[in-house]
Amino acid sequence: MSTSLTSRDLVRKTLEFASPPRIPRHLWLLPWATNRHPEEVKRIQARFPDDIVSCPRCNTVPLPTQGDPYAAGEFVDEWGCKFQNLQDGIIGVVKEPPIPTWDRADDLRIPKERLSVDVEAVSEFCGATDCFVISAGAPRPFERLQFLRGTENLFMDLARPSGELRELIGKLHAFYMDELTLWAKTPVDALMIMDDWGAQDAMLISPKTWRELFKPLYKDYIDLAHQHGKYIFMHSDGHILAILPDLVDLGLDAINSQIWCMGVETLGERFAGRITFWGELDRQELLPRGSTKDAVEAARSMTSHLHRNGGLIAQCEFGLGAKPENVYAAYEAWEAADV
Repeated sequence: MSTSLTSRDLVRKTLEFASPPRIPRHLWLLPWATNRHPEEVKRIQARFPDDIVSCPRCNTVPLPTQGDPYAAGEFVDEWGCKFQNLQDGIIGVVKEPPIPTWDRADDLRIPKERLSVDVEAVSEFCGATDCFVISAGAPRPFERLQFLRGTENLFMDLARPSGELRELIGKLHAFYMDELTLWAKTPVDALMIMDDWGAQDAMLISPKTWRELFKPLYKDYIDLAHQHGKYIFMHSDGHILAILPDLVDLGLDAINSQIWCMGVETLGERFAGRITFWGELDRQELLPRGSTKDAVEAARSMTSHLHRNGGLIAQCEFGLGAKPENVYAAYEAWEAADV
């Protein structure tokens, strides 16, 4: 459907439930896809260009990382966490956390380099595109704690939160607030936060613990964004139905989540018109193993259950195992939707 609106305006109308003329698009591309399906990727991008883009980091001081996060082998991030990756094109896992025991707590390295953002460069990037721009530097307190402590250690920590854990959370939160404040003062349209909170059928920790330790952090992030006139987007994998009401009540504008393990009908009944669903199409079963007919039906189902004069962004991840024809078919169905 043709429209005189810019992509930026289209996304804003979607977030405000202001009857956009079509569903905006956002394709997440992993290097796995561009390495294995370069021509198909070009075809999809040419036919269905993104309405949303992520701003580059624009750091004036390079991050002290080592290696490539998407290459097989070892990658050390700016916090000093060592990731091991067995396959090109995807991200590995941390095998050597910097703080495996609390007597190593002083080894925490706060990456102040992330605050060296060239605001003029960000302004130039935003001014050169009609797309809706999301900030770089997404806070991820729960995942960062896993990377710093190790997953097993962290789950033991959360069973009986200690003073050391609360102090570490406080240090991370203070840094993330500084980083978000910096980005909020740039011309980006939205800030970004993330944390994977779900397994396939339930939360990874109890909602009670989440509300005690982490909900206040997200409240600060969301309030900060809105105080500066920005939208705020969040990514969280897994079954997070137990905390979605909390995120909606906090005023989160858009959520990228695995809606199919929670039930698209359930999400529509409870939350359509209250938060924007930033995708996503099922990347575990449908994209790698489904048919193009399945992809079309899924895109149509998302539209009928989640779109309420807006509130839906056509998003999927073209990553490990996904069939190019399924990605194409889904975007074709979203474009044809009568909204």
